[in-house]
Amino acid sequence: MNPNLQGLAGVIWLTAITLIFWAVFDSVVALSIFSVGLLGMIAYHHYNLSRLDKWLRSNNISYLNAPDGPGAWGLVFARVARLLRRHQNEVRRLEHALDRLHRATSAMPEGVVILGDADQLEWCNLAAEGHLGLNLKLDGGQHITRIVRQIQFVDYLNFGDFSKPIVLKQSQKSDIFLSLQLVPYGDSEKLLISRDITRFEKIEIMRRDFIANVSHELRTPLTVIGGFLETLLDSGKLEKMEQNVLELMARQATRMHRLIEDLLTLSRLENSQNSPKEERIDIVKLMRGIYQEAQSLSSGRHQIRLNVAREAVILGNEDELRSAFSNLVSNAVRYTPQDGNISLHWIQEGEEGVFFVQDSGIGIEPSYIPRLTERFYRVDRGRSRETGGTGLGLAIVKHILTHHRASLEIVSKPGHGSIFKIRFPASRVLWDGCQKT
Repeated sequence: MNPNLQGLAGVIWLTAITLIFWAVFDSVVALSIFSVGLLGMIAYHHYNLSRLDKWLRSNNISYLNAPDGPGAWGLVFARVARLLRRHQNEVRRLEHALDRLHRATSAMPEGVVILGDADQLEWCNLAAEGHLGLNLKLDGGQHITRIVRQIQFVDYLNFGDFSKPIVLKQSQKSDIFLSLQLVPYGDSEKLLISRDITRFEKIEIMRRDFIANVSHELRTPLTVIGGFLETLLDSGKLEKMEQNVLELMARQATRMHRLIEDLLTLSRLENSQNSPKEERIDIVKLMRGIYQEAQSLSSGRHQIRLNVAREAVILGNEDELRSAFSNLVSNAVRYTPQDGNISLHWIQEGEEGVFFVQDSGIGIEPSYIPRLTERFYRVDRGRSRETGGTGLGLAIVKHILTHHRASLEIVSKPGHGSIFKIRFPASRVLWDGCQKT
């Protein structure tokens, strides 16, 4: 008989016996026998339930020590044992996979740190312990900024833009440079990947130092040459041919001097150890200064307008931002034909502050735009030389904006002018003197 029907069959048999005793004897005897039978069945089921509960609550529960029993209870015990065996096999498989994953990540040269939903340390490999000075046993559960205390990392974590890594100098070992990048996953967890880039960073430092040293060495002789050329040009005793030759030499010396100054500026900006001093910058005052500079550069050849939609204060370095704004304005003046229009704008978009320069100049092919911030990249080399460009202006702008967590957006079309837009995050802008949250 099917064990699932054994319980029902027992009730039917007990009922049949009760009816027989009712017919032979009286109702009291029959009901007494029926009650005793029911009590026996209840006791039997309670006994087996107790066995099942004791087995399930045991510390060393296993499908191997499952209880046994007749009828339906034997079937229940067997089914639970099979489910438990599948579960234990799945747990062993997952533990094996997790162990392989831990061994694989532990063998990686990159550091791997798992952060929980509150940015607390949950797990890290040996490389991460060496890179960041972590100790999983002691530091587990702590917020990552209590362990990695560098201001750049704290700002990186709070800012929330993890599209690019940051470079940190290891605080405990002054000669170690690390690249750190956060990778969000799941609902709110993060992976922190660390790489030792000391060798590449030292090569980069050598390159920057070489450029800076060469530029410094060239600055003095160029200044002397420029001074003598200016003296000769002002003497008034030159033939026309000599005058033309010296003017050409003076223009080239001036261009070389600008190139050297831009190289020194770029070298300083690329040095991550020189953190710019931040201050509160009045955007109205800054925009007016940039507007006057644009008028001076244009010398009346363009129609220049200024639009400041709302007063604000920017948190940043005034010298660097003035240089970035001036570079964009200078480009607009150089590449906009005479009688063209140039407008300087400061507007609010959401809680962000946006500075942009719009011109009616020659425009740029869209395919060239992604490369405009590369050093010495020129769309038209001949035109760049004619206008006095060094090819470093937008590279300088890019590094300045990186320091300020700002972004550069370029919209242009040949023959329809260009828009160069700098977008400042809400954390950098104080509207009407009060920071928006």
